[in-house]
Formats: sequence, structure tokens, C-alpha cells
Amino acid sequence: MRIGFDAKRAVQNFTGLGNYSRYLIEILYRFYPENEYILYAPRIRSNPPFNRLRSVCPKLLCISPKGIWRKCRSVWRSIGITYNLKKDYVTIYHGLSNELPLNIRKASHTKSIVTIHDLIFLHYPQCYPFIDRLIYTYKFRKACQDADAIIAISQCTQRDIIHYFGIDARKIRVIYQGCDESFTHPAEERLKKEAKAKYHLPARYILCVGSIEERKNALLAVKAMTGVPKDVHLVLVGKRTSYTSQIDSFIAAHQLEQRVHLLHNVTFQYLPAIYQQAEIFVYPSRFEGFGIPIIEALHSGIPVIAATGSCLEEAGGPDSMYVHPDDIEGMKKAIHLLLNNPEKRKYTIEQGLKYVTRFSEKRQADELMNLYHSLLEKEQI
Repeated sequence: MRIGFDAKRAVQNFTGLGNYSRYLIEILYRFYPENEYILYAPRIRSNPPFNRLRSVCPKLLCISPKGIWRKCRSVWRSIGITYNLKKDYVTIYHGLSNELPLNIRKASHTKSIVTIHDLIFLHYPQCYPFIDRLIYTYKFRKACQDADAIIAISQCTQRDIIHYFGIDARKIRVIYQGCDESFTHPAEERLKKEAKAKYHLPARYILCVGSIEERKNALLAVKAMTGVPKDVHLVLVGKRTSYTSQIDSFIAAHQLEQRVHLLHNVTFQYLPAIYQQAEIFVYPSRFEGFGIPIIEALHSGIPVIAATGSCLEEAGGPDSMYVHPDDIEGMKKAIHLLLNNPEKRKYTIEQGLKYVTRFSEKRQADELMNLYHSLLEKEQI
């Protein structure tokens, strides 16, 4: 097969959709090297994450706009790619980040798939500008309608696609995400020592990873620290936003300056080491498409406390702990239980390590390839 990908995010995004795109391309290339893989991107830029992908997948073919299309690259991504698909005899085209070319149906010999990550902008419209919501709703809905198949990254996202867009459930396949391989094995002691020194990590800490924004709800974890033993600290890793001022204010009002540590611009190579030295991982987000940091934590062998209300139970499994995103006392109790009950902690870690095997790279690559083949078999019938 000649498989094409919308590679804009793979080239230029360093987190989130970019990580998903690079991860998916890499595992397909590794487990199914017999296929040809073509990346379509408005610009091909040199940067560490994308350079690494090209180094481990040296036979990737990268295509960007030529001629007049170079003057209107966004239009090329919206309609121009379709003409490339026909010219390049692409068998399958996969939109990795919620979108497909608006005229994808004109590529009649190419089967199309779109991955829908989440519809958070419909759940929390107040967090998005009005015009952005209109654009997202139009693009996401049209991609779902035009695609031959849809990948939802969780059961929660599948339900939302059906609810908001009226899509037939038979058209949707849930294929979970995994995390970077570096989280699946112990970090080198050298990296652990360097991480501790570089980021001034305390001896005992609870970890929370994710952009420090309102939806991610890190303030719940900060508030819970008022009831946690003083030798246990909280480390928040993520991009600062305007919401961070609320956290700063609470920290100052409750004299938590020495116990709550906000880290941003953390070098990725140190992240597994930061996870693996934590005592507990908390993820109090109000809503997620899936929750990759939970997968990273389970692989790292630390117990997880997450919030109810979206898909986090799918990521954490039945033996992680869950609290309502507004339940400060519930978060305190869950933290105390894991800190003070060695048997509970041990059991939670063991079950988490078993559960996370369902997100293996091989399993996901197989599920993706089975979906691709199923679309071609339908065409032959």
C-alpha cells in the first residue's frame, strides 16, 4: 500500500497532536515496513522531534507544495493535497489531526480515514473564541462525514462524535494511543540525578503533568496539598497560561511556596526520570480526549489518581483511583491512602503495569493496519 498522512502536526507541533502523529507514523513504519509512507506537509522544517522521526524512518517520503501552491500553503492543505493523492496513487490517506482535505471525495481511488481526538471545544465553548468554534465544528463534522472511516482515541470521543455530529457508530473505530517508548523502561540513574539537580526536585513529591490551564484543573491538586504531610511536595510540569495566576495566588495565600513547584520548558529526555522519581501521579483534568500522561505514569510504575467525568478511567483502568474534579477532600483522602498504605500502593502499581500493556505499540499498529485493509476489502467486494 501507499499510505499518505496529513503531516502538518508531525512536522511543526512538539506536543499533543504532533506527538500522536509522529508516534503513529513511526510504529506503522517499524511494524509494517513493506508499505510506502508519504508525509504531506505545508512546510518541511528541521527540528529535533521531526528529525528524530526521519532518522528512525529513513525511507519516509515528504511532500510539500510546489509552484503556485507555495504561495498559499494553507489552501494547498485544504484542497491541493487531493490532487497529489491522485497523482501519487495513494491507497489510504489518514488525517491525523481531526481534518481531511475539504475535497477529499475527489480522490476517488484513495480511501480516507480521520482521527478525531476530542470535541472539547463543544463541551467547554467558553474556553474557545467564537470564530474558532465555528471553524472547528465545520472542519471536524465535514471530515467525519467525508471519511470512509473514523478513528476515535477513546470511547468517550466516540460517544461525542455520535452525539454532536450524528455519525453512524459503525463508521467509528476506537483505537487507543500509546506513549513514547522512553516511558516503558527504567530511566538511567544518570538522567535521574541530572533531572533532580536541574529542576531542583524534592526528595518526595506528587507529580502532575499537563498545560497549566483551567480545563486541566491543576488547582485541585494544589488545594489538596493543605492536607498532605509537609515533607511531600507537588511538582507541576506544563506550559503556563493565564490560569496559572490563580494557582500562584492560592500558593501565596496558604504559604505553599516551598512545597509547590511549577516547571515549564522541561526537556523531554528528562521527563521519564521525573515521572519515575515521583510517589504519586495526579491528573485532575475536567475533560480529556484520552489522557496520555496517565499512560506515561502507569508505565513509570507510579500509582495514579485521576478525575471522573470524561475518559480518564479508560486510560487508568479499574485499579487507579478517581475523584470528582471539585472534590478537594476526596483528593486528600486518595493521596493519604496511597502514601500511608504500602499494600494498596503496591497493588495499584502492579495492576497498572498489567493494564497498560493494552496500549502496546504492536497492538495499535496491528489495529491500524487491520482498519486500512478492511477499507480496501470493502472496495473489492
